[in-house]
Amino acid sequence: MSALETDKGQATTRSPGSVLFMCRMNAVRSPMAEAIARSVLPAGTYVASAGIRPGERDPFVQAVLEEVGLSIERHLPRSLEELEDDYFDLIVTLAPEAHHAALELTRSSAVEVIYWPTPDPTVATGTREQILSSYREVRNHLAALIERRLGPRISVSS
Repeated sequence: MSALETDKGQATTRSPGSVLFMCRMNAVRSPMAEAIARSVLPAGTYVASAGIRPGERDPFVQAVLEEVGLSIERHLPRSLEELEDDYFDLIVTLAPEAHHAALELTRSSAVEVIYWPTPDPTVATGTREQILSSYREVRNHLAALIERRLGPRISVSS
């Protein structure tokens, strides 16, 4: 993405027309990022998520998104092969395996691919509250990155 000059001489970033969030199984990080991005990007922006392979729905993701007024209730994990569209202005990868796959996928395309290292909250152990805390950290991490790179901040206080 290129910085554009405003009439006041300040640099601003143009929002992409389409964004794909990628992780390993499209069950936790990428659908969470998709829901957050949909809530902050301008209407008409195409936002999708996919994984290297499809995983299983994770109820902790829905729980922490509901805390900030978002939902992925209708989301079904899907793989790259299951995407309806295959061209995006920006691909954001959230796991090393997804980043390598995205670079391979876009070798001959003019698509910007960026990597946002994002912890996997599914490895958290302990009480339900401790596990939810790990998911909240990922949600807040993604919201901060999306705000900085793509748009205004959503409220993620917990």
